[in-house]
Amino acid sequence: QVQLVESGGGLVQPGGSLRLSCAVSASLVNSRTMAWYRQAPGKQRELVALITSGLYTDYIDSVKGRFTISRDNAQKTVYLRMNSLKPEDTAVYYCNDRLQTWNWGQGTQVTVSS
Repeated sequence: QVQLVESGGGLVQPGGSLRLSCAVSASLVNSRTMAWYRQAPGKQRELVALITSGLYTDYIDSVKGRFTISRDNAQKTVYLRMNSLKPEDTAVYYCNDRLQTWNWGQGTQVTVSS
C-alpha cells in the first residue's frame, strides 16, 4: 500500500514562505510525474504544480514565479517551496502522481493570514 505523507504546512503572514515535503513510499516513483494539489474550503481540489522524471516543471498561472516544485529521487520526496504567499493560497495541500494513482494522504494545512 503506497503512502503519501505531506508535511511542512502552517500559519504564515502574507508575503511569507513555507516549504512543503511529500514522502512517497512507492517503488518506481522516480519514473513518475509527481504533482502538488490543493483544496481550499468549499472548492474542488486543483493541481498546483508538477514535475516530470526529467525535471520539467509546470505551474498554474496564479503561483508562477512564487512556487517552486522539486524532487529528491534518492529520498523519494517531492518538495514545494512557496514564497510571497497570499491569503488565496490558503488550502490543504496534497501530493500525488499526475494521474492521481494513489490514495490521498492527510495533506498539510497552509493558512496565510495576518
